[in-house]
Amino acid sequence: MAMDFDWTMAGGSFLVAIVVGLTGMGGGALMTPMLVTFFGVSPLAAVSSDLVAAAVMKPVGSAVHYRQGTINMRLVGWLCLGSVPAAFSGVLLARALGHGARVEDIISKAMGVALLIAAAGLVVRGYLAHRGRAGTDVDGEHAPEITIRPVPTVLVGLVGGLVVGITSVGSGSLIIVALLALYPALKANQLVGTDLLQAVPLVFAAALGHLLFGDFRMEVTAALLVGSVPGVYVGSKISSRAPGGLIRRVLALVLVASSLKMFGLGAVPLAWTMVALTSATVAVWLVMRSRTVPATPATPVPARAAEEPAADGAPAVSTDEFVR
Repeated sequence: MAMDFDWTMAGGSFLVAIVVGLTGMGGGALMTPMLVTFFGVSPLAAVSSDLVAAAVMKPVGSAVHYRQGTINMRLVGWLCLGSVPAAFSGVLLARALGHGARVEDIISKAMGVALLIAAAGLVVRGYLAHRGRAGTDVDGEHAPEITIRPVPTVLVGLVGGLVVGITSVGSGSLIIVALLALYPALKANQLVGTDLLQAVPLVFAAALGHLLFGDFRMEVTAALLVGSVPGVYVGSKISSRAPGGLIRRVLALVLVASSLKMFGLGAVPLAWTMVALTSATVAVWLVMRSRTVPATPATPVPARAAEEPAADGAPAVSTDEFVR
């Protein structure tokens, strides 16, 4: 067992787990492609081993958020009602497809599609946060109480669980995006905490299915656990206080890169594609940032002037009054 242990794989899983703790996303979306691309693990074995490792990693991150009070327990219950049985069924569906190069190719393509959807969802989430609809602001201060919508929430869990069982992608990447669409008033850290806790029974069900019917490899799972458990703890400690928009932007780019790799794009075209996407991301960010600047230094304007335009001839007001 000692000879089979891969410290490089453990290091990679540590970095991925920090992202998981920070954003609630990227577990299967980053870990599984990393195993396939950089360590030559077959897609089915990567899915199986990653899910078993996630069954240990997810409770660590969710425990931190539970202590911080950033979890909506009612949402967790409705999500699990759909996701837990669906996750086990997803494993059986992957098993029914059989083995061989064709099945591995199908799983890789399914992972690629799931990754693209996750990246698109992150872009939408960033836009909504910028427009002020994801809670009260990007950092999520004092968001209003939400009204649970049982049927759509169970359906989100059902679809998410099925995708997780087949590809290991979705316990965070897809479900957190669907939660944002259903409940845009959720605070950022509450969104992450709720998603991490609902993923615990979800990945347990999927992991059990893969232990029984999948292609589980103990040496891969051991390396993932050594890196991911401390990594997700560190990320969750940071996330429970102040989730960062920069992390989400970087994660979106990584998800796109992983997706294109799953579709078989070569190294050189992939590199140029990522350079173009990164440049476009920076350009869009600069444009959006410039539009949010309310005033020039010569004519200071209060922070809430965008909402309450001042009348002509109104006396100058110090912006210090409006700094939150």
